[in-house]
Amino acid sequence: MQKWTRWQAWVALVAGAYALLSPIWTDTDTAATWTMVVLGVVTMAVSLWALAMPEDKISEYALVVMGVLFIIAPWVMGFADIDAMALTAWIVGAITLIVGVLEAPQIEHRLHLHRGPIAH
Repeated sequence: MQKWTRWQAWVALVAGAYALLSPIWTDTDTAATWTMVVLGVVTMAVSLWALAMPEDKISEYALVVMGVLFIIAPWVMGFADIDAMALTAWIVGAITLIVGVLEAPQIEHRLHLHRGPIAH
């Protein structure tokens, strides 16, 4: 697959950017702000990694992990009671998790196609 063509990684990049910028327009506190900023930046970095190195399957699994981290962040970091910010984290997490899962089978399929016969 060519670089910079995966729609899933582009969606994750936009979701990460949204998370990064969401404290600007969403009621928040310090813990929620820093959590969303850090997770947003890391998600964007992982997405860029997936776009720049399409043959590297670890980036897709990293997107799944980032999605899970967004989903659990409101409870772990104590901002589940800030409804708008928690909802933002859960939605961004669900989107990131889903696109990471959707991307992984493409990688697995491509890796199996490029392998030659098994030598005995």
